[in-house]
Amino acid sequence: MEQASQTPTQILVVDLDGTVLRSDMIYETFWSGLARDWKLPFRALAALTNGKAALKRLLAERSDVDVTTLPYDETVLQRLRDWRAKGGRTALVTATDQPIAERIAAHLGLFDVVIGSNGTANLKGPAKAERLIAEFGEGNFTYMGDHEADLAIWKVAGGAITVNASSALQARVQCGGPIEHLSTTTRTLRPYVKAIRPHQWLKNILIFVPMLAAHELSFGVFFRALVAFISFSLIASSVYVLNDLLDLKGDRAHPRKRLRPFAAGTIPIERGTVMAIALLIAGLIPAILLGLPFLRVMVAYYILTTAYSLWLKRQLVVDIFALAGLYTLRILAGGTSSGIPMSVWLLAFSIFFFFSLAAVKRQAELVDSRNSGKLKAHGRGYHVEDVPIVTMMALASGYVSVLVMALYISAPTVLEMYPRPGYLWGACLVLLYWISRMVMTTHRGQMNDDPVLYAARDKVSLFCFGLILALGVASAV
Repeated sequence: MEQASQTPTQILVVDLDGTVLRSDMIYETFWSGLARDWKLPFRALAALTNGKAALKRLLAERSDVDVTTLPYDETVLQRLRDWRAKGGRTALVTATDQPIAERIAAHLGLFDVVIGSNGTANLKGPAKAERLIAEFGEGNFTYMGDHEADLAIWKVAGGAITVNASSALQARVQCGGPIEHLSTTTRTLRPYVKAIRPHQWLKNILIFVPMLAAHELSFGVFFRALVAFISFSLIASSVYVLNDLLDLKGDRAHPRKRLRPFAAGTIPIERGTVMAIALLIAGLIPAILLGLPFLRVMVAYYILTTAYSLWLKRQLVVDIFALAGLYTLRILAGGTSSGIPMSVWLLAFSIFFFFSLAAVKRQAELVDSRNSGKLKAHGRGYHVEDVPIVTMMALASGYVSVLVMALYISAPTVLEMYPRPGYLWGACLVLLYWISRMVMTTHRGQMNDDPVLYAARDKVSLFCFGLILALGVASAV
């Protein structure tokens, strides 16, 4: 590999997308704008009729990307610092819309010249090459880029630096001066696995609850529930990817969520778009095979969770109802997939119990915000002074779910399924303790963002669940 000259006698021109930035601003601005305005895709299609530059201008105007938290490539930034330290000049020349390019340049403070698209001309490929020749002269600049469109620019440059280019692209680079290939990332499947959040599939075990509650344990029922679990998990992962794309700004401002693959730039946003669609299609195939009732539940789940990502999560209290509804839909999915009639008792218990868990989730976010010195939870409709009220909501709803369970135990029909219902009273007490402990733990700031995942890793919670299961089995035999 031939190294580019370390004596910066020429100006170093760098691209933005995929070079300085481990992302692409057209996707950044699209998802940011969509999070603010669900009609943006229609506006974007109209703007595209006037060219890609017009589309970029529209997206720039409709979005609110925080340039201070974007995933910049530190290796590239250090190369720019070194170049400037040796007396060289640097330029940011990008197809990104000019105002955004200027904001990024102002934040980084590493460029002498900033040139971007102007709403009429899309500064990419041959158009960028012509602009660079006009600005600096052919062969009078070193160009750093990452894309196939940059081949035309390297041909007229005095030096070439590729960033994370494939071996095939590296072989095609032609330049009249030295060529350097810079690799700043390690290609692995781990970020993709992390992005679909398989650990969140634990929540979908709720699909098996109706068959267990009805004591329908045949292989046929179990198999249909298993297919439903797979379908729900794939569609849920599609939603997780979609939610991450819509909430990039919020995730990057969060101390833990900023490490998510799309927020951190370890997976290109354009691939996330493909992932969301592919996972949705993969999940819909088994959903269709399970029949129309189950498919209706999945459509309802997708609509509700998309509405939650776009709007509901910022609405006071409504967001908690939405979260509780998403959990309850898992119970409904289990019933419709297995053909088991839903018990009113089970639905009533689920609504109140999951409302409690959703309130605990908001309580955890508010406590975290309070401990961080913030006045409100980012992207939510709550202020830190709402902590006592949200805590009361979590406790009250949780206790009502225990009351529903107690009333069910007292119903005459319970003896038909549980010969020894007395053991279920013990389960009520254990559940009462667990709900109280969860709220108290959250109040002390020891809860992470998701109470379900916390419970899955908490030894006391696992013991409580095991004890409840044992008491349930004892009451049924």
